[in-house]
Order: sequence, then structure tokens, then C-alpha cells
Amino acid sequence: MTEKPRLTLAEIEALARAAHAGQTDKAARPYAEHLQAVAEGVRARGGDAEQIAAAWLHDAVEDDALTEEWLGRAALSRRTKDIVLALTKRPGEEPEAYARRILAVPGALLVKEADLAHNADPARLAVLEAPVRTRLAEKYTRMRALLGLPV
Repeated sequence: MTEKPRLTLAEIEALARAAHAGQTDKAARPYAEHLQAVAEGVRARGGDAEQIAAAWLHDAVEDDALTEEWLGRAALSRRTKDIVLALTKRPGEEPEAYARRILAVPGALLVKEADLAHNADPARLAVLEAPVRTRLAEKYTRMRALLGLPV
């Protein structure tokens, strides 16, 4: 049995953009801008192609843009799939459990670090109402601490 060729980063980007089409972030910006920023953040931090692929897909299962079944069948490396699943929050999951899972999966921490950096970008947070901005800043700071990242 021959393994099917893996999706290229360009194909993964296109797939992620299509899966999140019409979605916006908390600042009402197209969601694909966040995915691109995370992918670029992973690349800038020295991440490899599997981590960049995971960056494009990091919210796809959590946001129901793609199913876990799709991910399981997708022409992606096992490592990319594992990173995406590590970054997929479960309903009702405690932040400590989420952080432990990220830390247990090789390569996931770098992707989450890029995600948190973009989420906590002061320019992004500045457009939100003060209570939302404060709540999110505290949430991101706590997660950085749980992951052992500088706060």
C-alpha cells in the first residue's frame, strides 16, 4: 500500500482559509488573518513545515471548521495531526489539563506560543471593549504561565 502524497503548505493554507471563510475574530477581522499570523509566527520562531501546517489548522477542529474525522483521514503527517489535536480545547476542559496536553506533544508548544502572541497583540486587543480586553489579557497571561512561557 502506497502512502498518498502529503498536502503542501500552500494546499493546507487554502484549505484552512476555505474552512474558516466567513468567520471573524473577536475584533471582527477575517479569521484567516489570525491563522496567517500564527503560521508566520511559527516560521519566525524557527518552526518546521509540520508546525506551520498545524498553525494553519490549529483552530479548525475546535471551531468545527473541519471535523476530527477529516483530520484523521487528511494527507498530513502524524506529528501535524497530533499538534492540531493537542491545541484543540475540549468542552469544559480546565486550562491546566489543556496546558499539560500541549506540553506533552512535541512541537505543540511553539505553535501555541505563536497563537498566544497574536491573540495578546496589544494592537488586536486595543479595538475590544475594556472588560473583554482585560479578561482576554488575563486569560493569555495565565496560559503563558501554565506553559512555562515568559509572561
